[in-house]
Amino acid sequence: MTTYVLVHGAWGGSYGFRHVRRLLAAQGHEVFTPSLTGIGERSHLTGPLVSLTTHVLDVVNTVRYEDLDDMVLLGFSYGGMVVTGALDAIGDRVRELVYLDAFVPADGQSVTSLSPAREVPQGLGAPWLIPPNERAYDSPEIAAFSQPRRTPQPARTFTEPVRLGAPLEECGFGLTYIRATAEPSVAFEAAAARAKASPAWRYHEIDTGHMVPENRPEELTAILLGLA
Repeated sequence: MTTYVLVHGAWGGSYGFRHVRRLLAAQGHEVFTPSLTGIGERSHLTGPLVSLTTHVLDVVNTVRYEDLDDMVLLGFSYGGMVVTGALDAIGDRVRELVYLDAFVPADGQSVTSLSPAREVPQGLGAPWLIPPNERAYDSPEIAAFSQPRRTPQPARTFTEPVRLGAPLEECGFGLTYIRATAEPSVAFEAAAARAKASPAWRYHEIDTGHMVPENRPEELTAILLGLA
């Protein structure tokens, strides 16, 4: 049995992994999909003080309170920021770190520094909730389920820099990058190029848009089972 911890992306929630969670559990694996404060299932807890650190602690506390170890830790999209920020606290519990069409930040980088085209208002009186990006889905049925569940996200989650004590390649666990090739992204393409060029990384592609866990749960699950 392998323990999987799957961290969702911006404006989303753990519901996005519902099919992947079911498929992994059917193979006998243990799956945790923590919800990040202020969005998705926990949107009722939103506020201007919710930050990247808040989301990092959501994941760190899930791992510590459940006493998880030797796990496959996955960050999807913005979730790549979150799992990276969690490593100084729980990196010794990680067997494989997976970035699913995700940001792969270095110490001191933020979503806004990695994706400068995404404007986040800052300063006194600036709006603190950022509306969700438009996303493409593989079917109208998936869109009908997911679009109404996407919620605005506090700005500090995008502007706060991540903290990472050592480069990922020096952390001692396996590294995997999975790229959704049907949707362009400067930040994700740069992360994919880093993974393809390094012997420290495994690299996979899925021919779909960004919302991989909902568009292609079977293909994603097959890759994750290969890491078990």
